[in-house]
Amino acid sequence: MAEKEEDLLVDEEDQATDAPELAIAQKKRALGTYVGAFFDELMRAGVRDVVVSPGSRSTPLSMVAHEAHARFGSAFNLYLDIDERGAAFFALGIAKATGRAVCVICTSGTALANYYPAVMEAEISRVPLIVLSGDRPARLQGLGAPQTCDQNKAFSDHVRRFFAMPEPSDSPKYVAHVRQVARETVIAAAPGTHASAPVHVNFPFDEPLVPDTAMPDLFDAGRVAAADDLPALVRTEHELSSRDAASLVDFLDSHTVVVLAGEGTFSAEAVADSTRRDREAQALLAFAERFDAPLLADPLSHLRTYGHPAVICGYDRIMGSDEMPAFDAVVRFGRYPVSKRATQAIEACQAAQIVVDPLTTRDFNSQTTTFVAANPLDFVVALLEAGTVPNPEESMAYAPLPQNVHEWGLIDRARTERILATDFAADSQFEGSYLRAVLEGIPAESLLFTANSMSVRALDAFYVSQAKHLTVLANRGLNGIDGTVSTALGAAQSFKQTVMVTGDLTLLHDLNSLALQGEMLLRERQGSPRPSIVIVLLNNNGGAIFDMLPQKSDESYFERLFLTPQKVDFAAAAGAFGVPTATVHTVAEFKQAFSGFLGEQGISLIEVPLPLTGVRERYDQYW
Repeated sequence: MAEKEEDLLVDEEDQATDAPELAIAQKKRALGTYVGAFFDELMRAGVRDVVVSPGSRSTPLSMVAHEAHARFGSAFNLYLDIDERGAAFFALGIAKATGRAVCVICTSGTALANYYPAVMEAEISRVPLIVLSGDRPARLQGLGAPQTCDQNKAFSDHVRRFFAMPEPSDSPKYVAHVRQVARETVIAAAPGTHASAPVHVNFPFDEPLVPDTAMPDLFDAGRVAAADDLPALVRTEHELSSRDAASLVDFLDSHTVVVLAGEGTFSAEAVADSTRRDREAQALLAFAERFDAPLLADPLSHLRTYGHPAVICGYDRIMGSDEMPAFDAVVRFGRYPVSKRATQAIEACQAAQIVVDPLTTRDFNSQTTTFVAANPLDFVVALLEAGTVPNPEESMAYAPLPQNVHEWGLIDRARTERILATDFAADSQFEGSYLRAVLEGIPAESLLFTANSMSVRALDAFYVSQAKHLTVLANRGLNGIDGTVSTALGAAQSFKQTVMVTGDLTLLHDLNSLALQGEMLLRERQGSPRPSIVIVLLNNNGGAIFDMLPQKSDESYFERLFLTPQKVDFAAAAGAFGVPTATVHTVAEFKQAFSGFLGEQGISLIEVPLPLTGVRERYDQYW
């Protein structure tokens, strides 16, 4: 009897010892089930990419995302960037290039604050960026717990939606809720063409933080089996009424029209798919011919890649000049262009302005006469269907041009021929010489990513219309230099070849993005193609753009506050990250280095030393 009582005591002690372990195991399974359901619904809604900036409190998100990539491979890509600011911009770049919503994961505290610049850029650029942040549970808030702050609505009105999640549970109601939030997140981030936005989802996690990711059914909880053959989201676009279209046709037919084509003229899907882009281009060119409306094409409009005579690349120099043809109506697609002179000329001539955009006018000059809440393609197609439609195939084949387009084209072609006839190889101290070499040497179907400041303005000046398909991207939402290299590297994941043109301050501001060279190598081992990325550094040793802005002065403050010479050894810095570098001093040397790096996997850097001052004098004949 005594022995049986002793055995019972031992069993009770074992059960007491096992109870905490069983409870922890159950919590890990519940955590995995909850987060797994969230990621499964994200994938069903079309999310294919996640960028992780590592941290402890975001462990459940990072580990389940890693497991999703391990199980589903290229159907769910995972990238790693230890710098939160760079990680958010890297995710932004992927989203810009693909048009799909992209997730970025971080831990609690200041890690989340480092996402702020990318979130603001995503808001203004309409990029579908989904921020997933780990957080301390409610019981630790406001009590001085480490790495703890109020993360609710951390991005204020810069995100379209914010979701404060409950602490995880594997109960059916909680799993159903987390799936619904995943759907709502993607709906808010990427509801349709031209209307994307950032979204923030904040997850409070208590310990244990390591989920059970070994469960075979990790991603299955709460999934509706009957819906396996149905997409999670079906997107549609709004169409103009036939009456509105007919009214607009009558107006345009009675006016002399120009089209201002800025970034956003093409849909996000067309930017990611050259075949769709060709179809949209055919419609735009047919519109230009039908309404005798030259397409004044910003370098980020993607229209300059078609070599069509209706596409006017030198509009910046023409607008406001004595040779500018008269017009009394403007149709604007997308953002205002890089050219300040163009916006000033439109304001001065007081032409009627029809702004076509699905959301807002984006009209800081307050010149909108009529706002058409539509995507540019829908607008163009509706008006073509309401009037006499030229054959789109003939538009691509350069049918005889109407008078207004012809007149603008003659002026633009004269400028283009002057640029093409210039012996840029003889001027090794001019940014334009190297831009022309880049545009001549970059392979078709490549990504050309430009930094802001002088880089995008030089591109605007020297990117003449050519029949070479390129995707041209930049961070023109807020026009900042934050995270520019990281954005380019993220966008590069969708291209075999990428060329980035940047100045020295922009590269210096995001120098640690070169550490992603190691991530590129890892990506190759995961079975995905490793892109070739050539960074062209136009190093004028400071903020040369201020040499042509009102701040220019002979006073001592000008160099100290605006030119800001840095004297950085970029070759040594790049070498620390394993990035091969060439420093060149002539156009011939540049062409040799450029052709040598093209096609080489990973990141490479070509540095071109240039003068810090004299920018206005060098550009005057082209601007």
